[in-house]
Amino acid sequence: MLVSIFRGKFAFVLKVISLLLISAILVMLAQQALASGEYAIAIFLGLATFALNFVYLTKTSIPLKFFLPGLLFLLAFVVGPVLYTLAMSGFTYQTGNTLSKEDAIVQIQKLGKVQDANGTIFDVGVGKTSANELGIIYFDSLTNEFAISTAKARTVEPASTIVKDDFEIPASSPNFRPLTDNEFSAVDAQISELRFFYNDEFYLGLEGFQAASLYKPSLRLDEATGEFTSLVDGDIYRDNGRGNFANEAGKVLEPGWRAPIWFENYTKLFTDERLRTPFIEVFLWTISFAALSVLTTFALGLLLAIALNKAIRGRRVYRSILILPYAMPSVMSILIWGGMFDTEFGAINNLFGTDIAWFQNAAFARTAVIVVNLWLGFPYFYLVASGALQAIPAELSEAAAIDGASPRQIFNKITLPLLLKILSPLLIASFAFNFNNFNLIYLLTGGGPIAQLDGEIAGATDILISYTYKIAFNEGNSNLGLASAISVLIFLLVASISLYGLKKSKVLEDFV
Repeated sequence: MLVSIFRGKFAFVLKVISLLLISAILVMLAQQALASGEYAIAIFLGLATFALNFVYLTKTSIPLKFFLPGLLFLLAFVVGPVLYTLAMSGFTYQTGNTLSKEDAIVQIQKLGKVQDANGTIFDVGVGKTSANELGIIYFDSLTNEFAISTAKARTVEPASTIVKDDFEIPASSPNFRPLTDNEFSAVDAQISELRFFYNDEFYLGLEGFQAASLYKPSLRLDEATGEFTSLVDGDIYRDNGRGNFANEAGKVLEPGWRAPIWFENYTKLFTDERLRTPFIEVFLWTISFAALSVLTTFALGLLLAIALNKAIRGRRVYRSILILPYAMPSVMSILIWGGMFDTEFGAINNLFGTDIAWFQNAAFARTAVIVVNLWLGFPYFYLVASGALQAIPAELSEAAAIDGASPRQIFNKITLPLLLKILSPLLIASFAFNFNNFNLIYLLTGGGPIAQLDGEIAGATDILISYTYKIAFNEGNSNLGLASAISVLIFLLVASISLYGLKKSKVLEDFV
């Protein structure tokens, strides 16, 4: 009965229904991606839909039926982000340069305005005209008349037809009515962008829903050359090839746009002193932190594994206690350790009778990071080292002992080399993990201590990944393009070091 469910007509119908549902979802997502202008995502979803139906409705490739889901997820969530990060590393993509060029031009035109010399402000009422156009009604103190202005025209209203509110502000007339509550809600989001006609030189811009100021454009766009001309001082702003319109003095118009700068983000890391010095310092500390973390956790884990490899009373209890740090959520452990290192109330200072500001001094902060990571990491190496010791034949040690080798010689010449042979991939993986151990740094020290008053971004305990995070999401000046470039370098560094370690350990030779 069970076999018949997974074979025959019933199974085929179930497969077709499942494919239809999945295809419908993917096509809907592809349509939304197209509507949002995300053409790469739409193309991928279209190809995924075709591949799923082709593979599962034909017998062309049986192995692909098993590999296709994983392959699609690999492309979508690994290869795709890597390629996007690589692409963004070649762009000016930072605060002030996040829009497309077309959107940036629109915003520049909206923001390019100056108020009239007298700073004229009118009390206004916002509403709809009899033609259902959005407009404002106001008393024009410059011409001493009431008027209604829409986006395209201005009409004078007889004073006798104007109805005022309790604050003597014009509110309505036979040709104008106030907005309803729903209409107010719809207009509220775009209030700062609304412009109403006043004359050929000036327009009215709202300052809330009850006041409007006289403005005139300060920039003029030349559609033929794509250049902006300042109507105030006559300066010409041209595309500088870096995502901004700039004049000859280097002054730029905001906002800018994402523009390709190719390898400049990479070269700046080594040519710009403000970036080169902290980058090198962070890189050296990252290497040191990852190496020390692997050495300390492996050494302590191996020591405990050797100690508990012998038959002693209560060994199971000791083993259970030793893996407790590994069983607890790392986030909770890090936060607890952070409290223990507190200068005034922390258990560490109270226990040793000290008054050390652990997170205010670079050396102490780095020590605290290594200690906490040792606590979090040694149970893992204790477990894998215990298993590896069990895999080493006891006859080797016994034969060496018979030949007169001391316990130290047996460990140095037999046990340790065999352990390293077995555990080399895990040691390399641990190094790669600690190279990008963002949680520990972010939760324990936040990358500090850091000289924020000096404008520094990198702290004493920042590793490359936390430094990259700060560059990408810096509250005042984020730079996603530069952060993408550093992310690519991190990937290349970890991949190179890992491949070199695997080659030296000759682990891959066993798979050839």
